[in-house]
Amino acid sequence: MEDRVRETARARVPEQQNRKVVRHSVRGQILDALRAALLAGELAPGEIYSGPALGERFGVSATPVREAMQQLALEGVVECLPNRGFRVLTRTPGELAELAEVRALLEVPVMLRLARTVPAGAWAAVVPAAAEAEAAAAAGDAARYADADRAFHRAVLALAGNAQLLLVAEDLHRRSQWPLPGPRRIRRADLVADAAQHVAVLAALSTGDLPEAESLIRTHFASP
Repeated sequence: MEDRVRETARARVPEQQNRKVVRHSVRGQILDALRAALLAGELAPGEIYSGPALGERFGVSATPVREAMQQLALEGVVECLPNRGFRVLTRTPGELAELAEVRALLEVPVMLRLARTVPAGAWAAVVPAAAEAEAAAAAGDAARYADADRAFHRAVLALAGNAQLLLVAEDLHRRSQWPLPGPRRIRRADLVADAAQHVAVLAALSTGDLPEAESLIRTHFASP
């Protein structure tokens, strides 16, 4: 009898794990949808949104919405208002400039070191990320481009082999992407120009052209 009970308990474990994976998947999908809405200006800075209302909009319960919003709060995108919902924070141009400066202080030295030390053939691993960014830009898809932009920088920095660097850089990059200040909207031309900078930076890094790489990288981080 005891053996049968143990077997029954073990048999239940995969089912419980599957339920957790499904719930996490829903939360992840809602998080992606909220980020896309932020980039599209559908969730406006300064406005308050309730979990149940957003859940109804996305066809889910309020729980995964609240979980996704908690993640956005950690990223500095929204603030939690007890019994009211979540307010989308306003990112000022000054704050965006500060984030760009910090990202440059972190990433530029690493990229230049990689240009000196990484074999030319290793840069091929970054090419797909640059190509995806170009495709997303050509389509004018801001949400897809935001993902591709982070993926490109992540692929470059991954060559340094520092997991903590990737975590910090990813967090800073996300914080710099939304919410946009004022009524500004992302234009397709801006995405195309940014993606072209990726390609140029990659070319300079892969050939070890340090002066060109540094100039291009600093211009890239200084771009609005």
